[in-house]
Amino acid sequence: MRYPSSGRHHALLVVGLLFLALPQAFARDEIRTERVHFKKGSNSAVVESSIKGDETVDYVLGARQGQSMNVSMATKNTATYFNILAPGENEVAMFNGSTSGNQYEGTLPASGDYKVRVYMMRSAARRNEVAHYRLEMIIDGKPTAAAPSHDAKVPGTDFHATGSVPCKLGKGQPTTNCDMGVQREGNGRGMVTVTKPDGRKRVIYFENGRATGYDQSQSDRGVFSASKESDLNIVHIGDERYEIPDAVIFGG
Repeated sequence: MRYPSSGRHHALLVVGLLFLALPQAFARDEIRTERVHFKKGSNSAVVESSIKGDETVDYVLGARQGQSMNVSMATKNTATYFNILAPGENEVAMFNGSTSGNQYEGTLPASGDYKVRVYMMRSAARRNEVAHYRLEMIIDGKPTAAAPSHDAKVPGTDFHATGSVPCKLGKGQPTTNCDMGVQREGNGRGMVTVTKPDGRKRVIYFENGRATGYDQSQSDRGVFSASKESDLNIVHIGDERYEIPDAVIFGG
C-alpha cells in the first residue's frame, strides 16, 4: 500500500481547513433582509421568528417624516436585541437595543426605509445559541413636512450653520472647542455634527429642541444622557460632554 508524501498530506489538510473555515466567515457577514408589509387598514405588523449564532435579520419598513414608530421585542434570550437604522444607513444605528432595551418609541426624522436589525451579542453568538422572538412594529400618525428653513446652506456644505461648541472628550481632559455644523429640519428638529480634534465625527439628534440620541454603532458603548440648563443643552455620551446652545438648533 502506498501512502502520500508528508508534503502532499499537509497540503490536503490545509485545503480541507480552508473549506471548513469559509462558510463560517461568510455567515458572519450575511444579513438576511425581509420587507415588512402592513395589512390593509392596519398600522402594525408582528413577526415571530428565531435566529441562531451569528445570524442577523433586517426587517425593512417604509415610513414618513413626522410619523411615530413603536418597536418592541419579546425574547427569552437575554443576549438578543434590535437596532434601528435610519433611511440610507447601513451601519450606524439611531437606536441601539443593547444599551437602551428592547423597546423604542419616537418621531421619525426622515422619510424612507427604516431597518429594524435583530441580532445576538457576540458572546452568545459564539456559543451558537438560538433565540426565539416576537417583534412588533407600529407606524402611526400623519407625516409632516419639514418647516421651511429661512437659513441658507453654508456654501460648499450641507449645513445651515457652522461654528464651534464647548466639548470634553474624556476623563481628565480639559474642555476645549469642537467644530460643528447643524442641519435644521424645523420645529427644533435636526442634527448637529461635531468634529473632534482627531477628525472623527459625532452626530447628535434633536427633537423639539432637545437632544434625543446620537449616531451609535454596535461597537459604541457610550451611555447617552441630556439635560437643559436655561438655553443650553448639556449632552453626555460616555465620557464625552458637549454644550450646545438652543440657537444652534433653532437658529437666530
